Amino acid sequence: MNKLLASLPQNIDSNVLVGFDTSDDAGVYLLNAEQALVFTADFITPPVDDPYLFGQIAAANSLSDVYAMGGKPMSCLNLVGFPAGKLDDEILAGIVSGALQKITEAGAVLLGGHTTDDDEPKFGLAVTGLVHPDNIWRNTGAKPGDNLILTKPLGSGVLFNANLKKLVSKKALQECLDLLIELNKTAAEVLDSFEVHAATDITGFGLAGHSLEMVPGEDLTLNYRLADIPLMLEAKEMYQRGVSTGVNKTNRNLVEKDWIFATGLTAIEQELMLDPQTSGGLLVAVPEEQTPSILKALHDAGVAFAAQIGYVSNFNHAKLMFN
Repeated sequence: MNKLLASLPQNIDSNVLVGFDTSDDAGVYLLNAEQALVFTADFITPPVDDPYLFGQIAAANSLSDVYAMGGKPMSCLNLVGFPAGKLDDEILAGIVSGALQKITEAGAVLLGGHTTDDDEPKFGLAVTGLVHPDNIWRNTGAKPGDNLILTKPLGSGVLFNANLKKLVSKKALQECLDLLIELNKTAAEVLDSFEVHAATDITGFGLAGHSLEMVPGEDLTLNYRLADIPLMLEAKEMYQRGVSTGVNKTNRNLVEKDWIFATGLTAIEQELMLDPQTSGGLLVAVPEEQTPSILKALHDAGVAFAAQIGYVSNFNHAKLMFN
């Protein structure tokens, strides 16, 4: 997709502050000196059978890209693929109702959308948000000495696959679902009071893939301490039992030339860094001196799993280092 986008002609418009020439989470268009619009769209297939829960997860996942840019969601449009005649309309109503609950929680409004006939249900949102032009968070911009903070644990990809095999406990599955329907709203609002040098949300490319997007050049290395990276309950155990996802191999191909793991770390640790997330947390690069205050503020606000998981240095052998 990046190669395809790179081949397209660029619109020359000085109001485009963030376009498709980067790997940022959303596009940004300048309105005036005080306001810029944030645009994003995303949809997913059902990770769960419950329609209402599916709608909540899909909406939280779509809204996250606006939060990852430092913005506030304002309006949403439903993006629906639905097998008409095969599933009852009540299922679609449940999906939309779940999404609307999260849209309302975000302080945004639902304006409508588009539905198409599809063999498999798909649901997501096109979201428009607002951000001050001077306060846009980009996924690049990290500085040597910055600390890296992650606001949600990893592991939803493998847990969903393991749940299909009935290997996941009810407690672990419930914790996973609770995290997925949790908006990144609170985390973003807390972080807005501090200095954020770079930000992204962790979704389909896993922690490793999205981290690599933060260091497109070779002048920086993101150094991670595996012991400090929060994991969802039973996620590591599922990899130990041989469960994986269909995306892990693709994600590995994206990053394996740019990462180094310390001697003694296992293949399981690598798989966890590749695990594709749905509605994952924010990953931010922040000044070292602000890190304790940021973590305290996040924990006090209820972002319980927020953790400092590494730091940024000048380039050292690889773009991603795991110890």
